[in-house]
Amino acid sequence: MKNLLYLSGLLIFTSGNRNVGNNWSFHVPKEVTGEVGKSTTLSCLFSHPQKTHSGPLTAIWRIDHPYNGTVVFKCMSNNSNDPCKPTINRMNKFQLIGNPHSNNLSISIGNLTWDDGNKYYCRVELSSDRHDKYETRTGTQLHLAAPPRIINITIGFDQFRGYHAICIAEGEPAPSLHWTDPLNTNQEIRLTRPLMKHQTAMELHYLTQDGKYTCGATNSHGRVEASVYLFKFKSGNGNDIGPGLLLAGLAFKLLMLLVLLCSAAWYRNGERAQESTYENYEPKGH
Repeated sequence: MKNLLYLSGLLIFTSGNRNVGNNWSFHVPKEVTGEVGKSTTLSCLFSHPQKTHSGPLTAIWRIDHPYNGTVVFKCMSNNSNDPCKPTINRMNKFQLIGNPHSNNLSISIGNLTWDDGNKYYCRVELSSDRHDKYETRTGTQLHLAAPPRIINITIGFDQFRGYHAICIAEGEPAPSLHWTDPLNTNQEIRLTRPLMKHQTAMELHYLTQDGKYTCGATNSHGRVEASVYLFKFKSGNGNDIGPGLLLAGLAFKLLMLLVLLCSAAWYRNGERAQESTYENYEPKGH
């Protein structure tokens, strides 16, 4: 049945379901936390005016913004007996775990990386009619957590820092770092700097003790350690000859590379000379 509304002398027809949009509802969590390297689930349950729907439908997940954000997952089903077949699956890491015909668009995201931290919006389309399409406006914010991990630890030498140690770690929250020297005492932090959003680096300058230097990384999800060793060579009078040995080693490697290049060039020239021995030979006539 239709309702008649008169406004400024104009006759407007509206359907009895003029508030059809209000009969749609979505139930999604405001926030979800997942651990880097593992899987997490984003749930999305909805209801719609038709109550049940056995015809075609499309399920969509997007990021960044509702309605015009980047689509990361999309699947289509012809009927209630037909599984929803993915047509878009970014990085092939999304999996539909709900049944859209049962009003469930929940997905799983596998092998989480830092790039997956975003806001996700689910959408369902029951037909091409605009009243049969609906999308959550609030979305679900995916936060990422990670225990600390030391991704690089080295010892080097230069004229500005002398013997120095560098430790780089990542995690969420970004881990705090500390060094322990060969005497098992905590070393003063000489330089700490943030790198990427989830990474931190710490340096120790002018190392004097030979032995094991241990870097520890800690955040609210755990603690991890890694070690590196420093052994300086001493001359007969006790002077440190480490830098000289480093330069000598580098010079030796360059010399060996030069020898290999010369040998290869000599070998190629020898092959060409051997082939040219016969190229101008012609038998004499009788």
